[in-house]
Amino acid sequence: MQIPIFTVDAFTNRPFSGNPAAVCLLENDLDEDSHQKIATEMNLSETAFIRKLKPGDDFTKSSCFGLRWFTPVSEIPLCGHATLASAAVLFHVQKNTNSVLTFVTLSGELKARQVKDHIVLDLPLCPAYPQELKEVEELIKAAVGDMSVRDVRYSPDTKNLLVRLGDTYQRSVLEELKVSAQHFLSVEKTGKVKGLILTVKGNSSGKGHDFYSRYFAPWYGVLEDPVTGSAHAVLGSYWSEQLGKKEMLAFQCSRRGGELKISVRSDGRVDIAGQSAVVLNGNLTF
Repeated sequence: MQIPIFTVDAFTNRPFSGNPAAVCLLENDLDEDSHQKIATEMNLSETAFIRKLKPGDDFTKSSCFGLRWFTPVSEIPLCGHATLASAAVLFHVQKNTNSVLTFVTLSGELKARQVKDHIVLDLPLCPAYPQELKEVEELIKAAVGDMSVRDVRYSPDTKNLLVRLGDTYQRSVLEELKVSAQHFLSVEKTGKVKGLILTVKGNSSGKGHDFYSRYFAPWYGVLEDPVTGSAHAVLGSYWSEQLGKKEMLAFQCSRRGGELKISVRSDGRVDIAGQSAVVLNGNLTF
């Protein structure tokens, strides 16, 4: 069997930065076990599988496809950067003729559209609610030590814990923070956390980035994710409320780094826009 496969760096316009995702185009059904084996083989934070929904569908002409995402260890319900990467393959490599693509996923229907040199993802907005500190104190200490914490929230939709550091901390402090994410697995006792977001407020003058973040998901086999669209469905909700803004510019401070444009809508959705670079084009053979 041969399956076309691509590697796309998402939320960047430069190769070898942003967040890499593998994207597979499935002409035919693929057995369940092979999805995970391929994702494990690719060993990226996510491998996306685009499938045709009915006979006669075409990667160039059709506007609606099935989409699933797998980490090296498991399937996940939502992934922003691999959705952007999937849209980039269809728009830029397959030259899909539609202005809007719809993906049928475990998180419902997600849409992607081209706006100039960006791809805009239409994702569910995921609110985060106040979290009892005592329940997650050990996890937070493992992540940030004795640093000042201003706010702790939990997003039940994504199972992400959001930890906002004190406003005296700059972007550089977040970037330089040494985090041993593997340790999270032994100190997270609630069983409900599957991802940890660290975030700090950005430039209050209105220029530059509104907020910064890092994201860790060892529960899914991803120690640190370079740029995370789904985490910004949580961050967008949180910072929109905190800053009183609907339009925001965000930067995820991983070693590779990436920029996201965020637009919080009034219908419970969020538009997250980013650029992409296709860096590999080939075939899986097995």
